[in-house]
Amino acid sequence: MVRPRKDRYVAFNPEVSYFKPRGIPMFELEEIRLTVDEREAVRLADLLGMAHEDAGRQMGVSRATFGRIVQQARQKVADALINGKAINVEGGNYRIIEGPRIFKCTGCGYEWEEPRGTGRPEKCPECDDDKFYRVPVPEAEALRERKSYTRSRYSGRKNHC
Repeated sequence: MVRPRKDRYVAFNPEVSYFKPRGIPMFELEEIRLTVDEREAVRLADLLGMAHEDAGRQMGVSRATFGRIVQQARQKVADALINGKAINVEGGNYRIIEGPRIFKCTGCGYEWEEPRGTGRPEKCPECDDDKFYRVPVPEAEALRERKSYTRSRYSGRKNHC
């Protein structure tokens, strides 16, 4: 029995999902399907220049799986560009990440949040080290729950004093 595919975490979901060569009517075009997680892999590896290990961690997959995803995506994009095909971005096994991003410094262990759309931080705000990583989504959700629980417990005690 085949193992079910695991959802990949996607942090960017633009409104544009269809690309076609200019000057060729739609009915004459052959179309390829690029999945949402394949587009995310291309964004992380090629646009942001992330290492496969870091990008895989961000998407919730291994480095090897990330490498396979990005390779398939690049092959599809190359086919469309070289052979004049339309690209339709849809489907795949993915989950859109919402909320702030959590980073952890490998030097001092400091964890901090950054809002979406601000790009990758340059360094740890605590120790100025540039060796840090984005906390994978399941761990980040657990951290957020723990922090909000701690805050609500503290707030509750403070209000009773």
